[in-house]
Amino acid sequence: MNMLPVRRNNGEITMSDFIQLHMLVSYPPSNLNRDDLGRPKTAVMGGTQRLRISSQSLKRAWRTSDIFAQGLEGHIGIRTKEMGSKIKESLMSGLPLIELMKGKNPDHPVAPIIPEKDANAWALKIASVFVDKLPKSDGKKAEESSAEEAESGKKGTKKEDKKSNISKDTLKGEQLVFYSNNEISAIQALVSTLIKEKREPKPQELSSLLKEDLSSVDVAMFGRMLANATKYNVEASVQVAHAVTVHEVAVEDDYFTAVDDLNKGDDDAGAAHLGETEFASGLFYTYVCIDKTLLQKNLGGDAVLAKTAIKALVEAATKVAPTGKQNSFASRAYASYLLAEKGSQQPRSLSVAYLGAVRDSKDLLGAAITSLNDTRKKMDTVYGKCCEEQEVMDVHAGAGSLNKILEFCC
Repeated sequence: MNMLPVRRNNGEITMSDFIQLHMLVSYPPSNLNRDDLGRPKTAVMGGTQRLRISSQSLKRAWRTSDIFAQGLEGHIGIRTKEMGSKIKESLMSGLPLIELMKGKNPDHPVAPIIPEKDANAWALKIASVFVDKLPKSDGKKAEESSAEEAESGKKGTKKEDKKSNISKDTLKGEQLVFYSNNEISAIQALVSTLIKEKREPKPQELSSLLKEDLSSVDVAMFGRMLANATKYNVEASVQVAHAVTVHEVAVEDDYFTAVDDLNKGDDDAGAAHLGETEFASGLFYTYVCIDKTLLQKNLGGDAVLAKTAIKALVEAATKVAPTGKQNSFASRAYASYLLAEKGSQQPRSLSVAYLGAVRDSKDLLGAAITSLNDTRKKMDTVYGKCCEEQEVMDVHAGAGSLNKILEFCC
């Protein structure tokens, strides 16, 4: 058996339960995920050019989908650089942070609840907790530290002001921070206290804002890194591969025009706008690996929430497409095939099934499914069983169902 021991941060060695998803999704002409030139992203695989959708694009589409919002209400975090400015707006207007983050514009009273200068300073202190290093607690008394600093000054060593990673003017951070929902609640509670008591935040109040006990599914799934507060980093429990087409792809150009509705063609019969965009179509293989054990650990041991999270993720992965150029191409698609596997075996992708580009022009989907299953069987022959259980949903054959897949995974 190809068992995988997993060493966690506390040094304990445990066995993890994995759920692996192998999906085939066919997109018509589209430009779902663009590079810096506006072209559909590509990759060379097996010596041929393939269309590619980045894992970042897929994960964002899934975690911001209605499926996630409805199934995991109250357990979704927010990733932003703008927390400082939202805190300032909340201090001045009294509006809750969540409403401000959803785009509600505050109507500032003639006299703000907290004067702008104070609101700016207090917001800077609160937001800095997540991007700047907290003062080290080395057991020294404050007066001892002050004495040391004074002594350093006598010796000619000038203590430089620590540079913050947040702009003092805009309150915008230099890095994206993934805030869990309970951290947002803690910030909101502190803001409400400051408004009520008309005072600046205390050091102990600031240090208590960072939380280890998460209930935000998206943070628990996709992880986060706080460069200056590594204790609160979260190891991602869900890994998503870049989706690539199973066949060779050529990116095409679309030359288009737009006509002025009021132009009757009397003087100028030409178009009012000329443009060019690029697109491609393809059948994509997507691989997702869920470490169910780590997910539950990240969620503080909440098994029920972990199952609800897996259900939302699997459903979103089968139904939700990236949003790029959807208004131009309406390239929405459901998964045509899904192989789900469960077990404590070492996870492995089946992308090698498409190292040689599939070239069956009459039944591309059928050929891709056959190649996937042939590869899986051969791996089982060589390595032994690579999972304990499996479930299949096959639109091509009209077999299985999404409900069965969700029951199997959860």
